[in-house]
Amino acid sequence: MRKPFLAGNWKMNMNSATAVNLAAGLAKELAEIRTVDAAVCPPFVYLQSVSAALSASDIAVGAQDVYFEGNGAFTGEISCEMLKDCGCRYVIIGHSERRHVLGETDALINRKIKAAIGRGLLPIFCVGELLEERDGGQTNAVVADQVRKGLAGISSDQVKTITVAYEPVWAIGTGRTATPEQAQEVHAMIRGLLGELYDPAVADGLRIQYGGSAKPGNTAELMAQPDVDGLLIGGASLKVEDFSAMIKTVAEKQK
Repeated sequence: MRKPFLAGNWKMNMNSATAVNLAAGLAKELAEIRTVDAAVCPPFVYLQSVSAALSASDIAVGAQDVYFEGNGAFTGEISCEMLKDCGCRYVIIGHSERRHVLGETDALINRKIKAAIGRGLLPIFCVGELLEERDGGQTNAVVADQVRKGLAGISSDQVKTITVAYEPVWAIGTGRTATPEQAQEVHAMIRGLLGELYDPAVADGLRIQYGGSAKPGNTAELMAQPDVDGLLIGGASLKVEDFSAMIKTVAEKQK
């Protein structure tokens, strides 16, 4: 059985004080939770302070991006080694905002995934379609192409370290959410594709998160779907009461 995994993507929000307060509040609220994996992904500049605030808890820390080189003259970039040194376990790779706002390609995302795995980080690999692609009936083709290209050259053993996050771009920060049935349809397609690329047993063990305006009010419905194994949460992860409520909702269902 796949253990649920909820991760909070704080994006470009918080300051040093609010980041630590949020982390400390989550650590207190979720101290008794053992049946759900949880992680927070702060901005780079707060990774160390958030890691320190969570050091006595089971909440993991992740980064929002990484570069594929180990070191060198890459102004503004952050390496896997730097992230690990700051206490990171996870790293988000290929988020739609990096794809569609900052122009990251599938080839670049693939290099980042390989670098993360090779250096001991656990990737949260994001895929998802634009509104026009959804309306044009291209969802499965677009998402499948992103999965294939993102995982090119990655072995069966390596792919087991990856969490896939399906995030329909039209549902991120818009207040619109894919229905649980829409989410399940794409999650099932992704799992089936992973079974073809690797094998059904590998695919059955991989966790697939849903990301796109997930909040306390729709957590139970989304997580009730058989192929939705977790959530990648934006705005709702910025409030202790919302993010902890979502994790507690999932934990309650695990009893």
